[in-house]
Amino acid sequence: MRENVVDTDFILERVNHYLASESDKQLIMDKVVELLIDSVPYYDWVGFYLVKDGRLELGPFRGAPSPHTVIEMDSGICGAAVRDRATIIVDDVNADPRYLACSLETKSEIVVPMFKGQEVIGEIDIDSHTPAAFTEEDKILLEKIAELVSTKV
Repeated sequence: MRENVVDTDFILERVNHYLASESDKQLIMDKVVELLIDSVPYYDWVGFYLVKDGRLELGPFRGAPSPHTVIEMDSGICGAAVRDRATIIVDDVNADPRYLACSLETKSEIVVPMFKGQEVIGEIDIDSHTPAAFTEEDKILLEKIAELVSTKV
């Protein structure tokens, strides 16, 4: 079991600062993905997908380029998180038939939907090169960030 090396208070403080000081939603999301990838050593790809025209479109991200710039709602773990309206943690992407392969290095994934009222408006998607990387603490942190960012998206 790995030590918790994530300073969640610092991360949430920075996200709140971005929300208070910026009005451009793209810039806010860009700063959040940069913060997350720089602050959490096992977050190897971090990005936002936003719902547009009934599909998920890739927004700001950090990590290797993704071939999945548009994802249909009935596709992948990202689509499943929207359909289920819930966070999905996959400990082993190779064992999950929903996984849309982006990188051979990816071992685990977490997808956190963002809501405006009852409507899913987007999601935070994070891949790790570490198997079973994501804990309940990650889920709590990312759901809080999704809630905060959704107020500006």
